[in-house]
Amino acid sequence: MTKAYLVPRAVLSALAMTVAATLAVPTVALAEPPAQLRTQAPGYYRFALAGMEVTALFDGTVDLAPKLLSGASAKDIDALLARMFVPKGVQTAVNAFLVHTGQNLVLADTGTAKAFGPGLGYMLDNLRAAGYDPAAVDTVLLTHLHPDHVNGLLAADGKPAFPNAVIRVAKAEADYWLSEEVAAKAPADVQPFFAMARTAVAPYMAAGRFKTFLPGEAVLPGVASVPAEGHTPGHAGYLFTAGDQSLLVWGDIVHSHAVQFARPEVAIEFDVDKKRAVATRKRLLADAASRKLWVAGAHLPFPGIGHVRAESKGYAWVPVEYGPVK
Repeated sequence: MTKAYLVPRAVLSALAMTVAATLAVPTVALAEPPAQLRTQAPGYYRFALAGMEVTALFDGTVDLAPKLLSGASAKDIDALLARMFVPKGVQTAVNAFLVHTGQNLVLADTGTAKAFGPGLGYMLDNLRAAGYDPAAVDTVLLTHLHPDHVNGLLAADGKPAFPNAVIRVAKAEADYWLSEEVAAKAPADVQPFFAMARTAVAPYMAAGRFKTFLPGEAVLPGVASVPAEGHTPGHAGYLFTAGDQSLLVWGDIVHSHAVQFARPEVAIEFDVDKKRAVATRKRLLADAASRKLWVAGAHLPFPGIGHVRAESKGYAWVPVEYGPVK
């Protein structure tokens, strides 16, 4: 038979008095939390590709109106945007990519500097936050000479932001955007683009550190240029290869991930040659998907690195997962 253990009445009485006393203590108001910070972490993401180190650098974002997209009905475009929870417009990131190949420190595109408002122009700050000195960059590869890719060549004081770098760009691109004759024939609202391109590269040209290349030419050991014309006359991508892995830095092949992967035939108003831009996009999407290339896109959601997956119709974007640098 189990023996019962009785608690003395005096102990119960003492416990009851303690509980009553505790309940009688006035509630102390907690201090209010500090103000919300509303700031983001430094905009860089590190990624290892065999023997290379890739650092995505965030320049900022700009909202683009869906009406800038063409090649599908407005209803279809709105549905694709809504499916990705961006129904009010196209939030377009501006990314640059710093690649340490082991032999060279290479920057692909440079962002906007401060030419387009407070939402952009942070690439240089984020490059420093990532632990690199702009003076250590020895090569800048430009996918094309639009201002959101070339303006970051200059620091706030108008001097070269990368004083020891050689600038490389496709010859057809330079021949177009740096020509005053071509600029004079361009529509008035486009002429500032020509002026910004000339201004951005001028000090590098004066120093003999501006060099062009032909389509498909190797620009550095392990780095080949990839013809990607259409968005601009000499638009080019860059294929970085280390061992059995490759990364295609493709510039402006996709502006709206929500629309243009699913519907590659959709062009954007900024394309100089829309028909050619669409053909180039279809070719590079098919190639990236079949070869399982890593891809880095200037206007894909930051960090803009991932893979392209073929679907029964169109393609899908598979972004890199955050993780340690291995």
